[in-house]
Amino acid sequence: MELDFERCYRAVDSRDQRFDGWFYTGVTSTGIYCRPSCPATTPKRQNVRFFPSAAAAQGAGLRACRRCRPDAAPGSPQWDVRADVVGRAMRLIADGVVDREGVPGLAARIGYTERHLHRMLRAEVGAGPLALARAQRAQTARILVETTGLGMAEIAFAAGFGSVRQFNDTVREVYGVPPTELRQARGQRRAPDGAGTITLRLAYRPPLHATALLDFLALRALPGVEEVRDGTYRRGLRLPHGAGEVALTPVDGHVSATLRLADMRDLSPAVARCRRLLDLDADPVAVDATLAGDPAFAAAVAAEPGVRLPRSVDGFEMAVRAVVGQQVSVSAARTTLTRLLTYAAAEPTPTTLVDHEVDGAIGDRTPRQPHDRQGGDGHALRAFPSAEEVAGLPDSAFRMPARRRETIRTLARAVADGELDLAPGGDREETVRRLVALPGIGAWTAGYVAMRALGDPDVLLPTDLAVRRGAAALGLPDDPTTLAAYADRWRPWRSYAVIRLWRAL
Repeated sequence: MELDFERCYRAVDSRDQRFDGWFYTGVTSTGIYCRPSCPATTPKRQNVRFFPSAAAAQGAGLRACRRCRPDAAPGSPQWDVRADVVGRAMRLIADGVVDREGVPGLAARIGYTERHLHRMLRAEVGAGPLALARAQRAQTARILVETTGLGMAEIAFAAGFGSVRQFNDTVREVYGVPPTELRQARGQRRAPDGAGTITLRLAYRPPLHATALLDFLALRALPGVEEVRDGTYRRGLRLPHGAGEVALTPVDGHVSATLRLADMRDLSPAVARCRRLLDLDADPVAVDATLAGDPAFAAAVAAEPGVRLPRSVDGFEMAVRAVVGQQVSVSAARTTLTRLLTYAAAEPTPTTLVDHEVDGAIGDRTPRQPHDRQGGDGHALRAFPSAEEVAGLPDSAFRMPARRRETIRTLARAVADGELDLAPGGDREETVRRLVALPGIGAWTAGYVAMRALGDPDVLLPTDLAVRRGAAALGLPDDPTTLAAYADRWRPWRSYAVIRLWRAL
């Protein structure tokens, strides 16, 4: 990926937060790399190099700045936008696929040879899949060192390292100090509430319209799975190694994420899925600039900048929601899904959740029973049922027409058998093609899944009744064909336009 030196240097000189995550600044005179908004004195031009990824900077022998924490910057927005091989690979690496399945597993998911995938990633982001995964492991290790009381050996394997020696060497190389010094520098301050949980700060590019996000999620919240209460969104998670729960609270400058995990190896994928859910890696300035160019949106964008595209933590869950939501209101779909959940086999709840204090105090290692894992109403939050569980539900679980019930079962079987990939790194065009080939799934359903499960930022739902009503409310054409033609001016952010049209009501 080509980086224009002058443009990058101007961003560094002005400490422009919008470019955090887009590129990284390497300072050859100090041997460190920073985010563009680092508050340190701007380095001289002759001492600066720019890198497209933290892994590329690490590969050049630079260590992470301990002042601006470049590894905690928002991710590049292009990995959410791009649907090509590199974009898919970056989303899968963020979800921990390399740690779980190795580079061969990543290459198999993408459909390319390991050699060709390595070559493409090197050309685009300056590092191969192993180096990118290694940089992510280093960040996970730092979080665990600084925010938990886990022993170093436990942290090494939880972060995905193959050995304690590899963990120690990587932390020294990336951060310039051994893991024990990272923990000592952080201190042993106890969080005021004394809760044994991991709380992280999820960075984003401002502005963020938190109210729009929480309103959207609250309207569609499923009892027992998720809830919005007192400005916090909580939900259960199905993760690669076990169950989890998260509480997400937007605050000024970041989103506070409180995680409880059955297996600490799930920290990276849990964080990646929460970031995708709230669309925290987006570039809202670019989105709003395009939409504000249309007079119909100008006032709304000025009044509510930073409206995001709520995505999902579970592609299958979102696909089921889309099928259930065909030709019914949001509230009716919620009622139907709630009935389905009451019949679903409950997610087995671990008797032990590994929890620790955010500020580095020794964590509470006491086994906790399922009734400790509660939402605000006193009931445990669990993950949405898996594809296998939904496929095995009785007819009585589906309060809907028989054809729609069979559509959901067919969908569940396709996902369970691996015929349909609804993961963030799936091929968007191929997934949409396979979706519409299933009986009972049309363009609206496939488009909704592409928008929210696959994260496609450029989906229009012109036949959606709420979209048409929202368009009419803004003085736009509400005929599907005419609206689709008009919406070309919103590319490549038509999904964000859909959210604003829904919000116009």
